Amino acid sequence: MDCFCCSTKLPSSPSSSILNQRASSSPVGGRFSKKFLRPGLLSSPHSEPFIQLNDRLNPFAYQRRSSNFSLRTYKGPIYAEAKKQAWDLGRFFSTLYFFNGPPSPAKFFEFLIEKLSGPTPSEPVKAMETSGIVLVAGATGGVGRRVVDILRKKGLPVRVLVRNEEKARKMLGPDIDLIVGDITKESTLVPEYFKGVRKVINAVSVIVGPKEGDTPDRAKYSQGIKFFEPEIKGDSPEMVEYIGMKNLINAVKEGVGLRTGKLVYGFEGGLSRELPWGALDDVVMGGVSESTFQVDPTGGENGGPTGVFKGVVSTANNGGFTSIRTRNFSVPEDVSAYDGLELRLKGDGRRYKLIVRTSSDWDTVGYTASFDTVDSQWQSIRLSFSSLRPVFRARTVLDAPPFDPSKILSLQLMFSKFEYDGKLNPTFAEGAFQLPVSSIRAYIKDPITPRFVHVSSAGVTRPERPGLDLSKQPPAVRLNKELGFILTFKLKGEDLIRESGVPYAIVRPCALTEEPAGADLIFDQGDNITGKVSREEIARICIAALESPYACDKTFEVKSVIPFSEPFTVDPENPPPEKDYNLYFKTLKDGITGKEMLEQSPVPL
Repeated sequence: MDCFCCSTKLPSSPSSSILNQRASSSPVGGRFSKKFLRPGLLSSPHSEPFIQLNDRLNPFAYQRRSSNFSLRTYKGPIYAEAKKQAWDLGRFFSTLYFFNGPPSPAKFFEFLIEKLSGPTPSEPVKAMETSGIVLVAGATGGVGRRVVDILRKKGLPVRVLVRNEEKARKMLGPDIDLIVGDITKESTLVPEYFKGVRKVINAVSVIVGPKEGDTPDRAKYSQGIKFFEPEIKGDSPEMVEYIGMKNLINAVKEGVGLRTGKLVYGFEGGLSRELPWGALDDVVMGGVSESTFQVDPTGGENGGPTGVFKGVVSTANNGGFTSIRTRNFSVPEDVSAYDGLELRLKGDGRRYKLIVRTSSDWDTVGYTASFDTVDSQWQSIRLSFSSLRPVFRARTVLDAPPFDPSKILSLQLMFSKFEYDGKLNPTFAEGAFQLPVSSIRAYIKDPITPRFVHVSSAGVTRPERPGLDLSKQPPAVRLNKELGFILTFKLKGEDLIRESGVPYAIVRPCALTEEPAGADLIFDQGDNITGKVSREEIARICIAALESPYACDKTFEVKSVIPFSEPFTVDPENPPPEKDYNLYFKTLKDGITGKEMLEQSPVPL
């Protein structure tokens, strides 16, 4: 709770107690004073009706299963002292029952001691810690091992996915963070292996080698397919480029996140995700404010369903807040791939709070952010995880652990007189309020950058392109069928990435060489160019793409300006300057893949 909360035991001294109990034959929770049945709490003709308890509103109307807790166990209402208002003891215990237990008395007395000790000195709140491991798949290949090397030199956390542990440690070092798995075998991609992975560079490719064999270090292959008669070695292109891609995307998708975010609660299009909300009002501290949560099937922005947090808030009995809170989730919600929570709501001009908890304790620190709304307008409110303040009973907890977005266990929406550390809500007013909330989703902050960079190949759309003279194309295009439709399945793998919802970049190098990076480059789209490019250069491009919004959701081909007939060398004493790859990324356009040409029919002669 974000409030000053008492324990469940009522004080007995008349002189010091807040409340006195008087004998009466009327049951607790009997007919509520009419002045609290405000018009704002009445069901609309289009809303699901509130469940009635003894002719009054049930704050847990959203819950469709009944409670075994009986309000009639308690004989007699609770009355306040003079100039106070009646307190509903039945609703107090109903609140405790709904949330599976009372607040901790130990924590309450600890709070009292802190309160009496004086104000806490102002100190900066701990910043949220973030993790961002880059997974490199195919890390022992020509491009992959160079990617790993560059990432480690930059001091970035790296994890590699390989099939052969001994080979990987010999090549990359004994201390490499390593996963042993095979993308063609889904069972080897255990979810726990990918915990903490936020970005992926996929350099996995079907193995092509000379029919006559190769040296242990694949010297012939490194020269390029142009210089030998090729064949597929090991798993087929379908298994590696298509099924393997599907398995890899499924393994990392939860960790790297989706462009459109993750729905935590609400109604969007044909999707819905409901949560068990219940009222948590100032009744827990002797107040009389009252709220509830309901689903209005037609009250949403476009006539669809929306949740509605509504109620009446009063400062009587030293109260002044209403809220709705979910029961603890059975499984923690992991939104660590995202940067914050976005609420889609219809404002009323008031300031509210969102409180997120990562502990299963009922009475514990809540990571909190206040937000202002615009009256009578649907709006999106983005609350970054880094802005969440650790709060316990309206006071900032300076030594609280950083917020962990992988362990969300409950959510709470609150309208309160109180802000934090003695400050008041400037928009607070007693009376009825209503806040429709159609969705709460995790979001990736703008500008969005690629989370999945894939090394594909130029030529993937050409084998089936109408009117193309294959004799003038590279060997892989001419031999697509003989090589198990290698380019066809590479294209299918690309399509899986584009359809996944994960922010991506697809790099299509022309023929790869062992030459150094540094030559001038040509970036193109539409799958038309031929030529060569350095593996080192492609590794650098992949890493640069991870940080560039201009590369996000782009597919492009790359080659150097150096023709095949000319070798490219670099003077170690005078190496070329590092490139600003953003200059190339900025030229790229959305939606160009080369597949457009496949839809065109040959022009009749």
